[in-house]
Amino acid sequence: MTDSVVRISLRDNRFNGLPFDSSPTSINVVIVGVASPARIYYSKEYSADSVRPPTCWSSNAQQPDLEVIEENRQSGRCMDCPQNVSGSGGGMRRACSTVQRVAVVLEQDLETVYQLQLPPTSIFPEAENGNMPMRAYGRFLQAHETPPMALVTNVRFDPDSNHAKLFFRSVRPLEEDELEAVSHTMEHPDVEIAVTAKSLTFNEQQASPFDIEDGFEFKNK
Repeated sequence: MTDSVVRISLRDNRFNGLPFDSSPTSINVVIVGVASPARIYYSKEYSADSVRPPTCWSSNAQQPDLEVIEENRQSGRCMDCPQNVSGSGGGMRRACSTVQRVAVVLEQDLETVYQLQLPPTSIFPEAENGNMPMRAYGRFLQAHETPPMALVTNVRFDPDSNHAKLFFRSVRPLEEDELEAVSHTMEHPDVEIAVTAKSLTFNEQQASPFDIEDGFEFKNK
């Protein structure tokens, strides 16, 4: 294990950046950390091929991070920001997009930590026909009093969506030796790096250029 966390890219509705020969549309992981929602704003139209940093961002969705230069700050508080208003990005979408960072390890490798950066379409929609975005999956696990790090979770793309939209479902509980390995991994700094602002390197953003209502409550303990 190293102190360099790899972000799993969601480009082209496939999981990229993993040690696989192909880019799958479904992976089995163990969730070892979940951040609160963050916000990202681009003053120019978003492009998945962009290597430029965003104009303004907030790791806590409350106020711009200290690293945002003064002239790029759109507001002192996200709740008062004109870019956080429905319609500011055209149509009903907001110009400032919500994302959420999740730290995961692969079922077949419980030591290497990866970062999943979820767009709003993978966070906020309600479950439908058993398909659960992140918030709905968090509620499901809470209802069953099951922490996410105690089981294998399948993450897959919605085949009917043109945008990156992920569904989560439980696969199986971890075996005793797997639980021990995951507990050890969760103590490594990579987990904290993956879910905090320190991981906000913007060389390949996965934020979608549209937004849905906020309100995710399932936070890393």
